[in-house]
Amino acid sequence: MLASLDYPPPSPPEDPMPVIRVDMFTGRNREQKRLLVRELSDTFVRVAGGKPESVTIILQGVGKEDWAAAGALIADKSAD
Repeated sequence: MLASLDYPPPSPPEDPMPVIRVDMFTGRNREQKRLLVRELSDTFVRVAGGKPESVTIILQGVGKEDWAAAGALIADKSAD
């Protein structure tokens, strides 16, 4: 049996919440991440409008052994 769905679907909010996703190499410390999310939030609001409290940011750290470009692992190209 299919799960029941709400009909009609709920209306989208007037000011939909933006989500900023950042995929980056691991190794940044907490203070760097704090500064980054503050700057991203402030810049988004300044450029696109909205409220800082509505901006969601997801930081995803990826190891160089799990990141590839041009058919090669970044870990194989870097010296560390």
